[in-house]
Amino acid sequence: MIVRCGIGYDVHRLAEGRKLILGGVEIAHSRGLEGHSDADVLSHAIADALLGAIGAGDIGQHFPNTDETIRGISSIEILKHVSKLLAEKKARVLNIDATIIAEEPKIAPHVSAMRKKIASAIDSSESNLSIKATTNEKLGFDSLLSMAEATVEQE
Repeated sequence: MIVRCGIGYDVHRLAEGRKLILGGVEIAHSRGLEGHSDADVLSHAIADALLGAIGAGDIGQHFPNTDETIRGISSIEILKHVSKLLAEKKARVLNIDATIIAEEPKIAPHVSAMRKKIASAIDSSESNLSIKATTNEKLGFDSLLSMAEATVEQE
């Protein structure tokens, strides 16, 4: 067995008239994230970390923003696709550590639901998934971003 790691990062601008979805969970907020898909920065960072760990590129290669047939796609569906790629490469998730950086809204009340949704999508245990949140101490960013590191074991 080989242990491999990948790193993911994603950021989207906050926008009026959009739902705020993080980790597959809709969070009540006055604005959501702008993007071709549901713009779930947490799921995107995790997908990129997992794809990186198995040497399979990034979500832009698998789900290009030029493909109108996937406009509005749920990022949980993206994670399910990534999970299938992991299975094809005979890889399984050992650990995911993700951080959401946002001034608002409060993320902590939603972490448990996010862990459940993501773990189910990637066919892993919630105990293999850590989600944390912090702020940028009001340094002026009008966006949400997420970073993730994933460790997989591959045959």
